[in-house]
Amino acid sequence: MRMDTKSQALVLWVFNQLHLFYGGKKQKREKDQIGILVRTILSQNTNDKNRDRAYCALLKRFPSWESLAQAGTKEIESAIKSGGLAKQKAKRIKELLKRIKKEQGKISLSFLSKMSPEQAKGYLLGFKGIGEKTASVLLLFGFGMELFPVDTHILRISKRLGILPEKVSAKIAHKILAEIVPGTIAYELHLNLIEHGRKICSARKPNCPLCPLKLRCQFYNSYESEGCKEGK
Repeated sequence: MRMDTKSQALVLWVFNQLHLFYGGKKQKREKDQIGILVRTILSQNTNDKNRDRAYCALLKRFPSWESLAQAGTKEIESAIKSGGLAKQKAKRIKELLKRIKKEQGKISLSFLSKMSPEQAKGYLLGFKGIGEKTASVLLLFGFGMELFPVDTHILRISKRLGILPEKVSAKIAHKILAEIVPGTIAYELHLNLIEHGRKICSARKPNCPLCPLKLRCQFYNSYESEGCKEGK
């Protein structure tokens, strides 16, 4: 895919504006890589509050990943019911842990650190229920790999800014943004865009007057945002 220099320039401008508005983010690598993966699976098709509630209930019920892998699917489903799609997620989590244990002899993903980002992502995408976002989140936060996960906030904001086409899918969005987001800014940009989506550029009634990106935002400068321009 050919790099779009105009879009990359806009991405860098967005990064700088959000850096000034929300501050810098020093990259921290989480130690529990299995935990990141399980938590990200629980986040699928739900909000952060429900995800966190389900994850806390899971940790309370199962003191180790080994005990979770050995548990029955129904028991796992019961523990994570607050997160939604419990039957589907319980099955995926159990299958994931069992396969890792079978292949590696233990429930650990440390072996991914020896792979390139693309190799590691390719391995993870081989699991049912793990897509581009889940794989990228794990590798960015668990291994410090320079990948850029695209969640619903980032997808929405990127479309409003005109960085992404309006009807592009999340899967294609990952490919496009992988070409134009420099790896060195991926961590901070990911976090600041999510914060921006939660606080200002919400799906409904975005607070456009307060937005530090409105100067170059297609949505703000179109008829669609007349209400938010007036603070309605």
